[in-house]
Amino acid sequence: MGIEEVASEVVDAAIKVHREMGPGLLEGVYEACLEYELRTRGVPVLRQVGLPVVYSGVTLDQGYRVDLLADQQVVLEVKSTQIITVLHEAQLLNYLKLGSFKLGFLLNFNVKLMKDGIKRMVNRL
Repeated sequence: MGIEEVASEVVDAAIKVHREMGPGLLEGVYEACLEYELRTRGVPVLRQVGLPVVYSGVTLDQGYRVDLLADQQVVLEVKSTQIITVLHEAQLLNYLKLGSFKLGFLLNFNVKLMKDGIKRMVNRL
């Protein structure tokens, strides 16, 4: 799948999950539902993917985990919070850089309308 096709499926799947589940649940619930929805759409998805840190040529496992990785190319960071902060955005950007990914979505399910909880972010490699 092309990256934009995956992106489209991610947005559609997030909206469907939000419509069915509504706001106010734990992040893990949305993560599991989104993983299931993407799989039913034929999008390969991995959950809780570890990202190592390379420092001075040494690979260190520091426990960074991407919530979902769609088709080995789009990072999904799932949130259920009142407000998305610059720290949440920085977290996603760091994941994009650490994994050399080009595209990611910050998905906040604790909103009235899911379109208000979707933030697309790119890593200009």
